[in-house]
Amino acid sequence: MATWDDVRAIALSLPATSERASRDHAMWWVDGKGFVWERPLRGPDLAALGADAPDGPILGARVADEGVKTAMIAAEPEVYFTTPHFDGYPAVLVQLERIGVEELREVITEAWLCRAPKRLRQEFSG
Repeated sequence: MATWDDVRAIALSLPATSERASRDHAMWWVDGKGFVWERPLRGPDLAALGADAPDGPILGARVADEGVKTAMIAAEPEVYFTTPHFDGYPAVLVQLERIGVEELREVITEAWLCRAPKRLRQEFSG
């Protein structure tokens, strides 16, 4: 089970990453672009998900494209999900209480790679 402390440690371990609030929630940035963020469910999300709405901490994470998002949700629907708010947007929602730290590290790193500038990606992959 991952925690916000895990998210923070992993995200801030990536090059040129910073943390600052957006809409009163934690968000991690690279080169002025958010790549993972705290994303509590809102009224419209809860209405759309109904009885399937998870409780507990939710992380939003950028993904490469809609295909990646769909594949992640299909492979592990107990961990990954989306809401209509994110239709057409390359991001997936992650239930922190249902993901291991190593898998979380992969999600956060891939999100960072989606948003980092080319020179940082090259240095990181080195």
